[in-house]
Amino acid sequence: MNFIESSISMFYDLLTNEVLVWALIACGLAQVSKLFFEVFKNGKWRPAVLIETGGMPSSHSALVSGTAAGIGLKLGFNDPVFSLAAVIAFIVMYDASGIRRSAGITAATVNKLVKETDQDPLNPLKESLGHTRLEVLVGSIFGPTVALIGIVYIGSPVDLFQTLKFALA
Repeated sequence: MNFIESSISMFYDLLTNEVLVWALIACGLAQVSKLFFEVFKNGKWRPAVLIETGGMPSSHSALVSGTAAGIGLKLGFNDPVFSLAAVIAFIVMYDASGIRRSAGITAATVNKLVKETDQDPLNPLKESLGHTRLEVLVGSIFGPTVALIGIVYIGSPVDLFQTLKFALA
């Protein structure tokens, strides 16, 4: 197999990996939904939230919980690979609502202290680093919901393309 054939084969393998595709879709939809939460909460349309960390819901939580749920569905919830995925998901979600959140709170305090001393901060510290427990919880429910529905009812992008091709023919 030459380089081009192996590259095409690898790309095809990625497109048929339902767990990966639907976990990424769940992450992307969670990130896009932040636009609507921003409008609802602050009354502002702020597309910058698409590339920021933090906020409702946690897209990282959606990604890792969707991945774990998809692996459990495909391989079985008693499979060691599911156990590994679940443990990694718990670590990521704990980190998002614990350590990263604390770092964001600390950054806000430092920024406030700099302002109170009448210094002009050149680069204020980024404050939106982590998530509240609610944001993590919503992301951890959103991810498996999107991933499992996608895997069960739609399948991979290749499956979807073949279904559409058949339906339109």
